[in-house]
Amino acid sequence: MPTLKDLKTRITSVKSTRKITLAMKMVAAAKLRRAQEQAEAARPYAERMDRMLGSLAAAAAGRPGAPAMLAGTGKDDVHLLIVATADRGLCGGFNTSIVRASRAHIRALRDQGKTVKILCVGKKGNDQLRREYRNSIIDVVNDIGKPSLTFADAGDVADKITRMYDAGEFDICTIVYNRFQSAMTQVVTQQQLIPFAPPEAKEGEEAAGADRLYEYEPEESEILDALLPRNISVQVYRALLENAASEQGARMTAMDSATRNAGDMIDSLSIQYNRARQAAITKELIEIISGAEAL
Repeated sequence: MPTLKDLKTRITSVKSTRKITLAMKMVAAAKLRRAQEQAEAARPYAERMDRMLGSLAAAAAGRPGAPAMLAGTGKDDVHLLIVATADRGLCGGFNTSIVRASRAHIRALRDQGKTVKILCVGKKGNDQLRREYRNSIIDVVNDIGKPSLTFADAGDVADKITRMYDAGEFDICTIVYNRFQSAMTQVVTQQQLIPFAPPEAKEGEEAAGADRLYEYEPEESEILDALLPRNISVQVYRALLENAASEQGARMTAMDSATRNAGDMIDSLSIQYNRARQAAITKELIEIISGAEAL
């Protein structure tokens, strides 16, 4: 049974922990608002880029000389998987959910006899995947977006992907990240970057634009040559912004839960401490009374 000193030390320790988790919750809440605004502001541009490229791709599909990022290599033997996680922990199941989905995707591809290469964007993804897939991890990008995430940071990752594709190092590229919905909800998303996969048309959109004809200046192929590499940067930037907002939301929720759990533990330990203290006082009184009666 713990002594009064042990209980008092434990209560002091949990109170210190509660102060830390409360401070982390407040910091995450402050960062979340800005990250959420950035993620929501990037969505319309990225979605519009996808729809525009989808229209161009539909016109250029099947034509000789179509861009490699649109037509692909004609094979799907080697897959590049970009696992975008955080550099820090203490954010609930944010990193674990991404890594779990990545592992399932890797196993499914390997069961089909495919070769998988992994590019980890974020320290935590590398820490969890290297135990099982050390030989498949080709590169790790840490501390991206510090002190703040910029389009240039995403451009560096996109340039690395483009160079690898031009060198023939993979056939299909997919990025795995968490899409932000709310502070308590993040959705693991897998998006194919190369070759370009047109987004699914929403109900009513196809009917509105199916019969429309456009004239492009310059030609569709020239526009695609310029826009397809830029689209990689846009989609990577969007994924990283979604991840940043999801990470702060998950951290705020996790720290709020930890703060409340610490409060419950303090209450429980305080009750235990008071009972032990009262028992010790009662024991001393009994000893004093017994000694007085013996005299």
